[in-house]
Amino acid sequence: MNTGFLKSALVLGALALALPAAAIDLTVTHFGQGMYGAPFAIAKDKGFFKERGIDVTGFITSAGGGTTIRNALASEIPYGEVALPAAIAAIQQGVQLTIVHAGVVSVADQVWVTRKEDTSIKTFADLKGKKLSYSSPKSVSDMITTMMLDQAKLSGQVERKSTGAIGAGLTALREGGVDMAYVTEPVWSKEKGNYRMVWDSTKVVPRVTQTVGIVKTDYLKKNPDKIRAIIAARKKGVEYILKNPVESAVALAREYKIEPAHARSAIENILSVKGAYWSGGRFDMQGMNVMLKGLELVKAIEPGPFNWAKVIDESYLPADERSQ
Repeated sequence: MNTGFLKSALVLGALALALPAAAIDLTVTHFGQGMYGAPFAIAKDKGFFKERGIDVTGFITSAGGGTTIRNALASEIPYGEVALPAAIAAIQQGVQLTIVHAGVVSVADQVWVTRKEDTSIKTFADLKGKKLSYSSPKSVSDMITTMMLDQAKLSGQVERKSTGAIGAGLTALREGGVDMAYVTEPVWSKEKGNYRMVWDSTKVVPRVTQTVGIVKTDYLKKNPDKIRAIIAARKKGVEYILKNPVESAVALAREYKIEPAHARSAIENILSVKGAYWSGGRFDMQGMNVMLKGLELVKAIEPGPFNWAKVIDESYLPADERSQ
């Protein structure tokens, strides 16, 4: 036996074990702009990913939708927290992905505002004859406004305008092009001195799942422990926010590069709304079905049954986040 070769192999093996995990970026929709990414930001800042053997050094983000799905599936670890509508669309197009955890299960981050001096809108009924902005067709804000008007029996009696990004909607509101616009946190915490909040979207839809964690199915089968580690670290991030909102705001401000006061206000505003916003991973099937029905309402998907059981796998969740 070549003892020199054996010794070299043992040394190389030991060095490999001693080396830290390779640095990776994770895909999270609207990271740095929306509150979906807060648990990831906290998990990175507090070292929760490293505790699980995953060295997350940054995040890949986008304006959402299919772009986020493509970014996720093309990543070194083909995982991402993405908009549920984008995941459904990809599944219907035949993309082989698995939904492994729930993300944001509320629309508490989305508020509806008017100009400060405009006190004419206080209830849904007051929207009659007004102009209402939303982001883009088949978006969550499209769904919320459609459901809002349907509930108030105002369909066809309110002019809806697609204004694109939040900033463009606020510009349209400020210049009188619309009478009401939507804003999401943490932008609202920055802008709240300039507008009057009328209600948040939970007044329209108390429970709706906005985001989920998805993984390319073949990767998931080969690397289950990595995905479990990501989910567990994210869950710890959620728990930290709930127990330590003030400290979390400091970490969020660092990761999002925003003012600490705005980060703190955003977290406080979300936590003040009844019901969970960030899931620790547990699926809210009622909220997922509400999203499904909303997407049918705005004609983003064809009506008909959707077999969640074929695309959801709870086995990667911590035991206390599973339905059984």
